[in-house]
Amino acid sequence: MDIRVSTFGAIIGLFLAIILIIRKIQPVYSLMLGALIGGIVGGLDLVQTVDLMMDGAKDISPSILRVLTSGVLAGVLIKTGAVDKISEEIIRILGKKHAMLALALSAMILAGVGVNLDVAIITVSPIALSIGKKLNYSKLSILLAMVGGGKAGNIISPNPNTIAVSENFNVDLAKLMFANIIPAIVGIIITIILSNMLINKGENIKEEDLQNQREDLPSFFASIIGPLSAIFLLSLQTFTKINVDPLIALPLGGFIGLVFMNKLKYFNEYMGYGLSKMSGVAILLLGTGTLAGIIKNSELQQTTIQIMNMLSMPEFLLAPISGILMSLSTASSTAGATIASATFADTIMKVGITPVGGGAMINAGSSVFEQLPHGSLFHSSAGGINMNIRERFKLIPYEIIVGFIMTVISTIIYGLI
Repeated sequence: MDIRVSTFGAIIGLFLAIILIIRKIQPVYSLMLGALIGGIVGGLDLVQTVDLMMDGAKDISPSILRVLTSGVLAGVLIKTGAVDKISEEIIRILGKKHAMLALALSAMILAGVGVNLDVAIITVSPIALSIGKKLNYSKLSILLAMVGGGKAGNIISPNPNTIAVSENFNVDLAKLMFANIIPAIVGIIITIILSNMLINKGENIKEEDLQNQREDLPSFFASIIGPLSAIFLLSLQTFTKINVDPLIALPLGGFIGLVFMNKLKYFNEYMGYGLSKMSGVAILLLGTGTLAGIIKNSELQQTTIQIMNMLSMPEFLLAPISGILMSLSTASSTAGATIASATFADTIMKVGITPVGGGAMINAGSSVFEQLPHGSLFHSSAGGINMNIRERFKLIPYEIIVGFIMTVISTIIYGLI
């Protein structure tokens, strides 16, 4: 569609969406209203604005389908207790001596195999609280270990943010998942260092904070075989000519897991649960698609590049900066990565950045501000360990550091080397 929204209109639409989200208006409606006002303020009539919003939603529909099917694997992992068993086994193997590493790796692996970051942290929380109480660790330290580990896992996972970026850059999902392995490892190291600095700072864990843990858990092998199967199927295209789309690989991984856990009779129940978990994400993606449709067809891209040239900034920085700014706007790695990749993917590739590199930098950048208070991660993570909101605010700078360093490493690898 050969119509352009002014830069001013795109910015007004984006800022309006941010303000509404901060004011606790439903994010999907905030994004849609921001898109509508942005298009009209940007010089379009009502029909043209709605057409661009529809086009943006249409462009994101393949990602939505893949996100919905990923709910099968997520539902199986959560409802069977497989996520609990995976985290429990990692912590058992590493022991109390390496408690921070164990908590960070648990959250990283759960997020890395496709469990929503909020759910991954809530899942690990009961074990984390128990360990933290025994070792006299503060709530700040154990929560940072889980959030930092989850962030590292999220940028190498088949989660909605990576699915959306792979779709917008038209790149194989498995390649994009593997692309940020080094930044993720660095993120874990930084997380452990910062977590250990916070051991004696902030509120301590009390007896009433402790939670009951599930006991009816499957074996570790049965728990891990499903996600490993999904990742194997996704990676086939990297090593062979076989291309298994996430639309097939993710639910098939969940089915394989059920077979090994002997839980096939609950398949429909678990699918329903997974769908309920992913439907909210899918609806959010529709909202981000409408706003992305406006921003993508605006002059914001050209204005951004002009500003970068005036400041003598290299053009490859457009990828990480766009991911950072959109996560700042939405407090969501999913929405941030989706809007940034839908808006800037073509421009990023035109300056010579590979699709995998551009996608990896945006995905890493979207992890920087996803924990801000106008998003769900801030509140769900605090609730997971019964932390008061004032205490939760103290952790934000440390979380930003973890995400920013992962973004810097990803940018060095794909922008400088």
